[in-house]
Amino acid sequence: MATAEAPISVAVTGPTGEIGRAFMRALERSRDVGEIRALGRRALDPVAEGWRKTTYLRGDVTDRAAVDELVAGVDVVVHLAFAIMGAGGEDGHRVNLEGSRNVFAATVAAGAKRLVYTSSVAAYGFHGDNPPLLSEEIPPRGTEAHSYSAEKAEVERLLSELTRGTATAVYVFRPCIVAGPDAQMLIRSIPYVQLDERMPSAVRRLLDAVPVLKPVIPDNGVEFQLVHHDDVASALRTAVLGRGAPGVYNLAGPGELTMRTLAEDLGWYAVPVPDLAVDATAEALARLPFVPAKAQWINALRVPVLMDTAKARRELHWRPRHGARETLRATIAEARAGELLR
Repeated sequence: MATAEAPISVAVTGPTGEIGRAFMRALERSRDVGEIRALGRRALDPVAEGWRKTTYLRGDVTDRAAVDELVAGVDVVVHLAFAIMGAGGEDGHRVNLEGSRNVFAATVAAGAKRLVYTSSVAAYGFHGDNPPLLSEEIPPRGTEAHSYSAEKAEVERLLSELTRGTATAVYVFRPCIVAGPDAQMLIRSIPYVQLDERMPSAVRRLLDAVPVLKPVIPDNGVEFQLVHHDDVASALRTAVLGRGAPGVYNLAGPGELTMRTLAEDLGWYAVPVPDLAVDATAEALARLPFVPAKAQWINALRVPVLMDTAKARRELHWRPRHGARETLRATIAEARAGELLR
């Protein structure tokens, strides 16, 4: 007579980030998950969060001893911790590269069955020779002028090096821009070229030549994708449970958007700008010794970075419940409710 498998134990880094809270809810709801351990920098009461299965460890992924404690004896490790806006800085580099190295090495040393890592579409890089639809077979190249992109690609290479030849099954997810009520990075990043008083006057004059101050958004027609954090969480949970082949998976919700679409749903204006204007601004910013993290995101508008998600649908049976436009509107509604937007 067949017996039911025992619930698995899962360790999670970055449980309160753009994806983290949605993922923790998904784990808490799963009958196949028994014990959850979570590691984060901030003070947090798991009971207040509604996390009944979770033991919360306050610590940092740059602390190898804390990571070893987190992963000891668990079945699956999920690495979400990443300094998004801090990428490229000293602290961000420590978290993103040294911290990720700690997590990957500790996971292998602990003999965990599975390791799940969330990368990003940015790992592909914003290159003019990208194909119209990016598939998982395309190696992550990153873009040096965009620290987040460069570090996401570097972490993927690090993951491959540290897990090659081991018994740990590895899943890598490359979501597009993650949005939804819990994920407000999209809103915080626009207008992504707001003028910063620390920027040189020559660059300020360049940006003044393009109408980018709200309520005006420049639109060069480049399309982008969104994915709801709950849909990312469902894909991650599938990997945690081992219900799909290990490997790399793109994640994006149905539909594509443009900056004009974003402006319409914000109730702002969209002004068509030529590609040359976006390229010139991005090139000028890339030459600055100090580039505000938000300003780096203009590189993302230079070329489309659209992903093919057929592999996730086919091999993980992933079915996103939220389309791109629906996700955008839910994000904006929450931002207004929280007074992040007027």
